[in-house]
Amino acid sequence: MSSDVIQKLPSIYRNMYAIQNSKGSKHDTEDNKPSPCKERKHSSSQESTSISNEVEQICLYHLYTSCVFEDKCIRTHFHLPYRWQISDGNTWKDLENMEELEKEYCDPNNVRSARPISKLGFIFSYISFVDMQSGLKKVRRLSTASSVTKPPHFILTTEWIWYWEDEYGVWREYGKKDSDHAAATVSSDDLEKAYTAGSSTKLNFKAGVHEYELDFGAMTQKNLRYRTERKVCRRPKFVSQSEVEKIRKRGFKNTEEFKRIPSHWDKSALPELGFKLIDLDSSSEEYNKVKGDFQRTMPKTQIKRICRIQNPSLWELYQWQKDQMQKSNGGKTDERFLFHGTSKKHIDAICHQNFDWRICGLNGTVYGKGSYFARDASYSDAYCREGSCSKTMFLARVLVGEFTVAGLSRVSHRILGPGMCKNAVAAKQVITMCSSNKHYICLDVTEESDF
Repeated sequence: MSSDVIQKLPSIYRNMYAIQNSKGSKHDTEDNKPSPCKERKHSSSQESTSISNEVEQICLYHLYTSCVFEDKCIRTHFHLPYRWQISDGNTWKDLENMEELEKEYCDPNNVRSARPISKLGFIFSYISFVDMQSGLKKVRRLSTASSVTKPPHFILTTEWIWYWEDEYGVWREYGKKDSDHAAATVSSDDLEKAYTAGSSTKLNFKAGVHEYELDFGAMTQKNLRYRTERKVCRRPKFVSQSEVEKIRKRGFKNTEEFKRIPSHWDKSALPELGFKLIDLDSSSEEYNKVKGDFQRTMPKTQIKRICRIQNPSLWELYQWQKDQMQKSNGGKTDERFLFHGTSKKHIDAICHQNFDWRICGLNGTVYGKGSYFARDASYSDAYCREGSCSKTMFLARVLVGEFTVAGLSRVSHRILGPGMCKNAVAAKQVITMCSSNKHYICLDVTEESDF
């Protein structure tokens, strides 16, 4: 290397640093000013994007107490509701000072981390919150599910705050009034619900006498009369590690107000988290209704016991999902009682955390990937693969949407979107479900097996 080049190296490194880590100045033009928010990317594959989003979610069960799926859980197990990682090209590695980094990210004024995360010669690498990179390395933030996608009693979900940038460069929260601006007719929760639903890329609202259009893809809002545009930002509400510990000790919110617990449930067996099995009396109406449905297609099979599964947390989640579907479908829902067969090794996990087709739906993919539910017990019986003297299957409440016939190994709800998760085969009345929010396991039926 020549002496001329060596003399220019410090200048070259300084220029590289300025390009990679510039925060912009107040003299930047509006068009060139970096936005602290990443634009929403639209994937060409809804299926792969949805699965990827679940993989990048932190498991709420593990965060609160424990996850019965353990290392088979598709979600990430971590001790915080957020996790910052950097890629080395092959694997994701945890970053240091995660809580400090999270606090910086939660402030909409920040377009990059305050401190460099690495140093190479004269080059300091910061994290860009705009494109989630540090130099040439990719950075990602894992988090728990958005608070608007879970019932209110769930703890440690991620609360997202939506901001817009005013004419003075100040970030204002939606739905909040200040001395210079009228409050928008939409709040952070309203925008988050629309954003996570993904059914539309734009949303109209008002603020005072003005009408606006918010573009989720470009992360901008436009005044429909004057055509002026403002930047929009979505950032999480900061939660420190000490706050996480306090919330965990405090437990679920308002568990004493669980909605619409069925009147026939045993009120002395309602755990905050988890389930209780209640043996049904063989002379009860509840028992004989299930027995009749079961033996309609399996008349020669003897039933050993029928248990009601009382899981208040899952029941609340199911009722909340039912409410959401009613709101989006004009008050209508299609709720059915259907059978589900599985291996005995999955029974306890299902009773705790509901069906997860990636773990409990591995016995077949004839009608697409998902948890199979059937009108006929005889169909579900084929999935109870046990070599003992008894088998167990579930009877579940299932919320279904529109019919579609999916191809082999296709994840059916990726076609229809949220709330419409059904692949029906008319002759057998088989329904494939992919969302755990849309079914509640009511009972388990233990039958005598013929081997």
